[in-house]
Amino acid sequence: MYKDLFYKCLGITCMTLLITSCRTPALVTRTENRTVPVSYNNGQDSTNTGKLKWREFFTDPYLTALIDTALSNNQELNITLQEIRVAQNEVRARTGEYLPFVNLEAGAGVDKVGRYTRPGAIEESTEIRPGHEFPNPLPDFILAANVSWQVDIWNKLHNAKRAAAIRYLSSIEGKNFTVTNLVAEIANSYYELLGLDSQLDIVKRNIDIQNNALAIVRTEKESAKVTELAVRRFEAQVLRTQSLQYDIQQRITETENRINFLVGRFPQHVGRSSQDFNALVPETMQVGIPSQLLQNRPDIRRAERDLEAAKLDVQVARANFLPSLDLSAAVGFNSYNPALLLNPESLLYSLIGGLTRPLVNRNAIKALYYSANARQIQAVYNYERTILNAYIEVANQLANINNLQKSYDLKSKQVDALIQSTNISNTLFKSARADYMEVLLTQRDALESRFDLVETKVQQLNAMVNTYRALGGGWN
Repeated sequence: MYKDLFYKCLGITCMTLLITSCRTPALVTRTENRTVPVSYNNGQDSTNTGKLKWREFFTDPYLTALIDTALSNNQELNITLQEIRVAQNEVRARTGEYLPFVNLEAGAGVDKVGRYTRPGAIEESTEIRPGHEFPNPLPDFILAANVSWQVDIWNKLHNAKRAAAIRYLSSIEGKNFTVTNLVAEIANSYYELLGLDSQLDIVKRNIDIQNNALAIVRTEKESAKVTELAVRRFEAQVLRTQSLQYDIQQRITETENRINFLVGRFPQHVGRSSQDFNALVPETMQVGIPSQLLQNRPDIRRAERDLEAAKLDVQVARANFLPSLDLSAAVGFNSYNPALLLNPESLLYSLIGGLTRPLVNRNAIKALYYSANARQIQAVYNYERTILNAYIEVANQLANINNLQKSYDLKSKQVDALIQSTNISNTLFKSARADYMEVLLTQRDALESRFDLVETKVQQLNAMVNTYRALGGGWN
């Protein structure tokens, strides 16, 4: 009676512990916020320049050739492509985990037991075959197939495989984002190179103008209209401008080599267009609506994929609390004599199945579960941050385009006024109605203003490129 009661209590206790062990700890979760503003500056037009292929957005043949070369040779991009292959192999590995594992076994061995032991005494008094004693030592030959399979009853392995597949898609989006940034960086460097070429041309033309002014001042000195001081000041101005061209040439070399690095080649001349530098800025940029960023931007799609994978990782970690079903089987032949190995009497087989579940000290799987949930919350914040960053990038570039256009218009008027001032100062100087310092300062201001105008034009081009990148263009 007491014995039966003991076994009943033991059974109830075991069932209670088993049920308790299947419970999962409570988690603090967070749902991602996918909302974005409805428009940029109250615009509702859904036409989006970011959807254009980069070959349609960039029409300069020299620039498109550079981008083509970079997409084949850029080392960072090729490193990213290898990461995609790693992720693809991870999917293949996860796929194999929930399929049965089959191993072929072929082996031979020998076993010698002591005569005065239980196995030795049993073998001594037993015949291995009628009329044949146990060999001592005993050979052992085996040829068998072993099968092991963890039955995925809670979709743990399938979820792990799905998470790996989603991370593979995430790596593709990472590659697309790398392409977007690479295309934008090459375009910005290319336009900077064109701007430096334009500045160098301005410097050379100013050197010619200043040399002519120096010749006039020397003539004026010979006629005692000016002193040697004026001649020296004009010479210093010419020398300053001449030294400036070498600074620009150094910047040209560095910019060319930055482009060469991006396209994956050693330093060489970078071909560029000779068309009007001022005609390279597109007339308009169509930015569409903010919700299009969720589809166009590779970094947002990558963050979304990472979030999906992190959610599946939580499900995988949760399955660790549940019982797992493991099956194993074997079939083959086993004999002490190779001649009898394939004899039907040497056939062996086995089939074993069992449920296992951690019962006590589950700290390890709890830690994995909490860590998976923490990574999921991280992925939510990263996704929201990526969306916010994308919107702010577009908003900044739109404001930048607008302000740069206003700045360029004013600087154009400044350049026109200073060019007229230069002509006027030269005329007044020849008629002794202005001193040489006015001529020098006017020439310097005119040169600096033309430099500023070129730099503003480069900034406009860069703003267009950066807006195209911010909208998600460049990877398709």
